Amino acid sequence: MDQIADRSGRPPQGIGQAVSAAVAEMESDGRTWELLELEHVHKRYSTPGEVIHAVRDLTLTVRERELVALLGPSGSGKSTLLMLAAGLLRADEGAVRFEGRDLATLGRRDALAHRRTQLGFVFQSFNLTAGLTAQENVAIPLLMRGIEHRQAHRRAAQALCEVGLAHRLDHVPQRLSGGECQRVAIARALVGQPKLILADEPTGNLDSETASSVLELLGTLPARGGAAVILVTHDERAAARADRVLSMRDGMLLTQARGGAR
Repeated sequence: MDQIADRSGRPPQGIGQAVSAAVAEMESDGRTWELLELEHVHKRYSTPGEVIHAVRDLTLTVRERELVALLGPSGSGKSTLLMLAAGLLRADEGAVRFEGRDLATLGRRDALAHRRTQLGFVFQSFNLTAGLTAQENVAIPLLMRGIEHRQAHRRAAQALCEVGLAHRLDHVPQRLSGGECQRVAIARALVGQPKLILADEPTGNLDSETASSVLELLGTLPARGGAAVILVTHDERAAARADRVLSMRDGMLLTQARGGAR
């Protein structure tokens, strides 16, 4: 058998160089790694006299820096899929893996750390804290990770600048428009440099023009920050900005298609 490690447990130098070269080649020609995998996943909810199949035998892979738009009517299972992807729900059958690690094997503390460091969330209702400025709202995820106050606020200011809100750092949510509030929420999702952003109907409370600008911003995130994005939406304009468009109904993925160019 060929030698694969020395007595210290390290691989021989040649193997390490070969792996580094292979990774560099993948990055240089645009190839990406599999980030999130759902394999034959089922999720059921029991009610008196009825079992609801929210997700049925769903298989899906999301790669690094990929923007996936997920379309479908209300009740089709889209939000349940996001909760499974985040590890907030456990599958009744099948596996959910992030970078190859089965989320079902994570204990409570590791699952919380995973969500805080690897994931960013954007919600339809913004979920901003009234009374805190935009900068303070964006700094919250960093402070919860134990990052020093001054550094957290510096990074929050930078994230707000990246979403076009450099002039709104000290504004509380009540003084912001709906579109500006959603941009604050996107900055909050970005500030921790996550690998995956989960956006659940982020334009649902916005007018058409503002929704279009928010979709445009979300479409730039994979290229700008390197995060993959799963965008749950009723807005078919998202397809023009996505790498792939998925259609979901009755807990099942019906179609997968290429999106438009970003």
